[in-house]
Amino acid sequence: MITTAFIETPLGIASITGNEEGISEISITDDSQKKESTTIPENLQEAVKQLQDYFDGKRNDFDIKLNPSGTDFQKKVWNELSKIPFGKTVSYLDIAKRLGDPKCIRAAASANGKNPLWIVVPCHRVVGSDGSLTGYAGGLWRKKWLLEHESPIKQQTLF
Repeated sequence: MITTAFIETPLGIASITGNEEGISEISITDDSQKKESTTIPENLQEAVKQLQDYFDGKRNDFDIKLNPSGTDFQKKVWNELSKIPFGKTVSYLDIAKRLGDPKCIRAAASANGKNPLWIVVPCHRVVGSDGSLTGYAGGLWRKKWLLEHESPIKQQTLF
């Protein structure tokens, strides 16, 4: 049975969906009608805990069972994304090269954009070849926030 839970994050309400075979989707929404779940289904509790730990700065990686739907190529891209270390970034070209074909850069970027596992499969760690923040389904402001959250160098404000 597929279940869903909603949790509050610093970036909005996250939706977590899965079943006994694993988490199939984690997404963020701007829908103000969505509210945090009062009860978390048992099969989602570990994912919720790990996401909360991530946002609290207590977790750098995830070890929950995943079960995303996608093509074989998309799953290969998502697997490569999962190898990007916490606090690091790579370019779309780097991902294409890791897949063995620099010419598949557009296909890799497209698969990156269809990543159904927000944060856990860290598509936010992929930037343009020039280091620029490029395309992010959750909004560039969220991508910037996530990269700053993971940065080993914390910026201080003067005021």
